[in-house]
Amino acid sequence: MAFDYKKEYKEFYMPKNKPGIIEIPKMNYIAVRGKGNPNKENGEYKSSIGLLYGIAFTIKMSYKGTHKIEGFFEYVVPPLEGLWWQEDTEGLDYNRKADMHFISMIRLPDFVTKEDFEWAVKEATKKKKQNFSKVEFFPYDEGVCVQCMHIGPYDDEPATVDLMHDYMKENGYELDTTDTRYHHEIYLSDPRKCDPSRLKTVIRHPIKQIR
Repeated sequence: MAFDYKKEYKEFYMPKNKPGIIEIPKMNYIAVRGKGNPNKENGEYKSSIGLLYGIAFTIKMSYKGTHKIEGFFEYVVPPLEGLWWQEDTEGLDYNRKADMHFISMIRLPDFVTKEDFEWAVKEATKKKKQNFSKVEFFPYDEGVCVQCMHIGPYDDEPATVDLMHDYMKENGYELDTTDTRYHHEIYLSDPRKCDPSRLKTVIRHPIKQIR
C-alpha cells in the first residue's frame, strides 16, 4: 500500500470546516513562481501545474529506473498547493486576479534531497523534451498558522478567511503575513471534475501571538 500523506497527516491536509491553530514543520517542495489570473488559459499558473507534475511523477517513478533514492518508499503524490499574494495589498482582492503572485508547489517526501530533485529535472527535460528550468527546490518553514477547510467556490473564500481571523483574535493571535509567510491553499479537489459547490480547499494563514 503506497504511503498517502493526506491520510497519514490528517492534521495538515484534512482539517475540520471550522478554524483551528496548528504549527506546521519545515517541509521541502518542488515549486514554480509566477503571476497572473489563475483561471487564464495558457497563463503562467496553469503552465506551472504541468511543470510541477512532470517533476513530481519523475521522482515518484524513479525506483523503476537506474537512479536509486536512499530511503525511498512508494507513495501517493501529495496534493497541489499554492502560496498567494498581491503587492501593496493586505490579504487578497479576489476581484484583481491579474495582480496575483503565486508559488505553486507540491510537497516532497523527506527522503528526496536537492540532488535527487536536480536529477529529476535533468531526467524530465531529457524524456519529455520540455523546459523545466522554472521548477525549484523550495524549503518552506511555515510555523504557527490558523487553518480551516473551505468547501465551495474559490471566490467564496473570503467568508472562511473572516471566520479564521475572528478565531485567531479570540485566541490571542494576529495575522503575520510577510514576504516569507503567505496566504496558503491546499487543493483537495480537481476543479475540472468537481462541482464548484463541493470543492475542498485547505486555507492556512500565518499568525503570531499578540504581545
